[in-house]
Amino acid sequence: CAPNDLVGGRHFGGFTRPLAMAITPADGGASVSQTAAAGAIDYSDLMPKEEDLLYEEELLRTPHVTKLWCRYLDARKDATVKRRYLIFERAVKALPGSYKLWFAYLKERHEAVRGLCVTHPAYAALNNTFERALVTMHKMPKVWELYLHFLVEQRGITKVRRACDRSLASLPVTQHERIWTIYLGFICQKGIPVDTARRVYRRYLKFEPGHAEEYIEFLRARGHWDEVANKLAAIVNDDTFQSLAGKSKHQLWLELCDVITKHPAEVTALNVDAILRGGIRKFTDEVGRLWTSLADFYIRRGLFEKARDVYEEGLATVITVRDFSLIFDAYTQFEESMLSAKMEAAAEDDGPESADGDGENADDNGTDFLFKDAGDDLDLRLARLEFLMGRRPELLSSVMLRQNPHSVHEWQKRVALFEGNPTRQILTFTEAVKTVDPSQALGKPHSLWVDFAKFYEIHGDADNARVVFEKGVCVPYSKLDDLATVWCEWGELELRQKNFAGALTLMRRATAEPPREHGPRPTAAEWEAMPVQHRLFKSLKLWTFYCDLEESLGSLESARTVYNRILDLRIATPQIILNFALLLQENKFFEDSFQVYERGVNMFKFPHSREIWQAYLQQFVARFGAKKLERARDLFEQCVAAAPPKEAKLFYLEYAKLEEEHGLGRRAMDVYERACRKVPLD
Repeated sequence: CAPNDLVGGRHFGGFTRPLAMAITPADGGASVSQTAAAGAIDYSDLMPKEEDLLYEEELLRTPHVTKLWCRYLDARKDATVKRRYLIFERAVKALPGSYKLWFAYLKERHEAVRGLCVTHPAYAALNNTFERALVTMHKMPKVWELYLHFLVEQRGITKVRRACDRSLASLPVTQHERIWTIYLGFICQKGIPVDTARRVYRRYLKFEPGHAEEYIEFLRARGHWDEVANKLAAIVNDDTFQSLAGKSKHQLWLELCDVITKHPAEVTALNVDAILRGGIRKFTDEVGRLWTSLADFYIRRGLFEKARDVYEEGLATVITVRDFSLIFDAYTQFEESMLSAKMEAAAEDDGPESADGDGENADDNGTDFLFKDAGDDLDLRLARLEFLMGRRPELLSSVMLRQNPHSVHEWQKRVALFEGNPTRQILTFTEAVKTVDPSQALGKPHSLWVDFAKFYEIHGDADNARVVFEKGVCVPYSKLDDLATVWCEWGELELRQKNFAGALTLMRRATAEPPREHGPRPTAAEWEAMPVQHRLFKSLKLWTFYCDLEESLGSLESARTVYNRILDLRIATPQIILNFALLLQENKFFEDSFQVYERGVNMFKFPHSREIWQAYLQQFVARFGAKKLERARDLFEQCVAAAPPKEAKLFYLEYAKLEEEHGLGRRAMDVYERACRKVPLD
């Protein structure tokens, strides 16, 4: 084939245009006029050589075989750039749908312009080549990626944006992730308009809603706090959202709170107060932090009184010492900063002029205060801070009581806080006895009633003390001993008031048995389930106190009646038996005392009856000696028969001593022999 044929435009390997037009200005070549102006046109480097004829002839026969073009290009790796570009252009002309040829051509052209300035004509030429390739390669993601990376290098915002949009429209959705990686990397670069980047990110979130945190970080870096807050609020309210960073809803809530409190001027689309209060109700472990965040929000907006209200509300609602300490420390710091700011402002304003002004108004009686007040509230701020610090123990006590309003110890500590303020103490006692439920109380609930009554007594108001006791004995205590203690304390009050008859009357009233309903006797479980007021008549503590009163203030007959009633109720103890017997002996009722001992040993078994037997036998022997020896022997026989071996030694010795002093020696030896058989060696 002659060179003139190629120049003249004859068909040669599928290439029909004149060779002079093969390299267009869009592809990096110079125009014909420019070349003519430069001098004669040299086509020698574009003409096929002898070694090319084999490939050219094959391509004339089968120009639509990709392998032939690839072999041709591989064989001409050392050819000039223009020569290779000419072959590539002929190849993609013949096979416009060949991805392999187009991609190799574009990569080679892309490598060729690497290192050139983006304003070089080669960049524009390559852009046009990419556009021609995408006419048929618009479904190939690798071509789009190469093109987009090339455009990103040129920093053409509009071109990149439009190319990315076209690629997203051309490629299937399963391949969009490859494009979005380039797109997002580009819009996050410096110099990209923020509004453009935001719009692109919003489109991306429709494709990948789970990547909302990336968008939030982008907005945070750009300072768009309003949209940051809105997006955080949206993902917090979305129950299906799963954080890719592994953050919990709790952490996202705290991030939202930090944003809306630290940037109150920028965040305008959200109700900050409602959001933070919702968080306080939902996340109980961060209550203190959320309250301080809400107060900080109002402080940043200049609403200082509203911030104080928030601090006060927080202190009045938290239930843990940790949250209380957090809020109180923030509140104190706020008041100190307000005081410091006021002092600094006063120091700056304080000057010669203010001193002269004070001298002129020295005789003012304050009638023009409303017109001449300079707003100097330094003393007020200082007093407010001192008042806050002084309230700390009371506020802390309130926190502890909110944790457990039935803690008796905390109520007593709270009463002690108001020492010297009887009115507050009375109010605290009243609130305590109304709040504490005896069935849930931690401590002794009856002590509140007792302390309340003693408080009135100390202040000389015995009548109100009696009123308190009257109400205290009607409380449904969970333990019988608590109610008995209240009655005993009431009785001691009457004794301190020298009202001895009243004390006895009170004890008779307390120990009176309530009317019993007809029917079978209650079982042990039913008895324990009855109110303590119905079981009070069997309280040993109350009867013991009553016995002491009768012995001290009453008559012998009334004391005997009380003791007999205790024995009839079968609530006596060995000590009660001994006391009753001693009382009768002191009043010369020896036989009656022995009868009491008899009832005692019949009522108790060893080891509880040991002291009763000892006293009984000693008193009987000392009283009668040998006069009633047979009766004494019967008593000793009953005792040693009832006593276990380990407890019998003392009684055998006393028995033998009785026989030695008042009986027969033979019987004494008999007692010793029996003792040796029964009492163990150890």
